[in-house]
Amino acid sequence: MFTHITPFSQSLIISNKMLPQSLFLSLFFTLISSPLSSSSFQDEPLANLVEQTPGFDPSAYPSFFGTIDKDRLADGFEASFANLQMKYEADQMITESSRYGHVGYPSSSPGEVNVEDFRAEGYGDSDDTKAFEKAWDEICSSNTDVQPVLVVPKNKKYYVKPITFLGPCKSDSITLKILGTIEASNDPAQYKDRHHWLKFSNIKNFKVEGGQGTIDGNGMIWWKNSCKKNPTQPCTAAPTAVSFLECHGLKVYGLKVQNAQEMHIRFEQSVNVQAVNIVVNSPGTSPNTDGIHVTRSENVQIISPRIKAGDDCISIVNGSKNIEAIDVTCGPGHGISIGSLGEGKSEAQVSNVLVNGAKVTGTMNGVRIKTWQGGSGYAENIIFQNIKMDNVSNPIIIDQNYCDQKKPCNEQNSAVQVRNIVYKNITGTSATKMTATFNCSKTFPCEGIMQQEIDLVYKAK
Repeated sequence: MFTHITPFSQSLIISNKMLPQSLFLSLFFTLISSPLSSSSFQDEPLANLVEQTPGFDPSAYPSFFGTIDKDRLADGFEASFANLQMKYEADQMITESSRYGHVGYPSSSPGEVNVEDFRAEGYGDSDDTKAFEKAWDEICSSNTDVQPVLVVPKNKKYYVKPITFLGPCKSDSITLKILGTIEASNDPAQYKDRHHWLKFSNIKNFKVEGGQGTIDGNGMIWWKNSCKKNPTQPCTAAPTAVSFLECHGLKVYGLKVQNAQEMHIRFEQSVNVQAVNIVVNSPGTSPNTDGIHVTRSENVQIISPRIKAGDDCISIVNGSKNIEAIDVTCGPGHGISIGSLGEGKSEAQVSNVLVNGAKVTGTMNGVRIKTWQGGSGYAENIIFQNIKMDNVSNPIIIDQNYCDQKKPCNEQNSAVQVRNIVYKNITGTSATKMTATFNCSKTFPCEGIMQQEIDLVYKAK
């Protein structure tokens, strides 16, 4: 075992140059942190996996590592997730039902409104935006005893320009069933709001059922003009395909979104959200196309999503707490990320995040926390566990010096604090030797990073 500490950066690199590259590298870290000191953190034991490595010198190791202690988990982390008690209601997805009648005919069931009742044509070459607006106004203003339901019929393609489905609605709950395809305009000039295409705002107890339907952002023209694809273009915003803003008691089941202009699905300022069996499908080369983005939201469950995207499969950013992501399938994409946080010297707060069960394949990153220098606030009480990696370039990353811009970022004296992070039962293969990278701030270094059962193998191509 070869251990080397460079005097310039206090980086620690652990490698095994004696073994063939195809064999297991028990741990390969690049750690960039504050200078070592005799602080109280030195008394904290190291991760079990590291302690058992022959020839390892604990006194030389940065102080922010520790083992997973059952009592500490019980007293600390598990208590942090006490609010995540929402039950997953396995509502049966209605993908085919005789009550929708023949395609193109008005719905007849009580409470149901079909967009074709308002002259939506569904041929893919005519503008159906006005029909969707009128249909939404009809069900949102409904105050009957029967739950109002808006139906988008199957086997049709509806061309829709940017639109806002605005609440509050008169009914206590409302449902949208998407059985056909909703396709976006590919003309950027039609987007007066450059941030949204389909926006659902201020709706309580709202349920969206995807069934066989698809939402298609038609994003190719946006990708082509992105500064990440074409450096001669200015870096400007592109619309999120589906945004849920200030929705409380939201349930999104079986929704399929593809080829988003930028992000696919965004939950913002929403509380008590269940997103189940979401399917996201865009090329790995599509820029900034996050699969599911969570911001300023609380009590969010993301269950069994299948995400192929050109950016983060799931991104969780400022103002989010009590977030669960369970049984995630991710790849291609940039992995599962907390952040970025703290850009432009902003304050950020993310806490109580549990990623439990994921299969990450062929992605740029695996599980990542990324923060900009100069920010403030915290990312804390985060657990990544039961994750299988396959050919992932950077399986585990904390980067407190994140810099996603053309010009180099200047060193700053402040940072978003990253603390109380657990990595447990993370296994599989890495496409690079950098199975874990911890690039921590010199002024606000990582604290309480705990690991157990980390088994990542560098698989040479």
